[in-house]
Amino acid sequence: MSRFPKILDQEEQELIALSEEDGWVSTGNTEEQRAFWQKVARDTLDGERQRISISIPKRDLAKLKTRAAEEGMPYQTLINSILHKYVES
Repeated sequence: MSRFPKILDQEEQELIALSEEDGWVSTGNTEEQRAFWQKVARDTLDGERQRISISIPKRDLAKLKTRAAEEGMPYQTLINSILHKYVES
């Protein structure tokens, strides 16, 4: 019998088990990563701005919002950063 309540799904149970078994893998210094992305965002925001409107699939927007939250920034800033990197490369 599982020691986890039945209200948790399989993925949640696996995550709990990993955390209890020291199965987590460090992704590095998160404060350093956050500082890097904040600098990228600030650098991207410099200059005159032009407001635009785009339509993208809800699934893509949800993924962008998730990634932005992981990086500690608003999703619009992440989108702007992605576009800036694209046009500058």
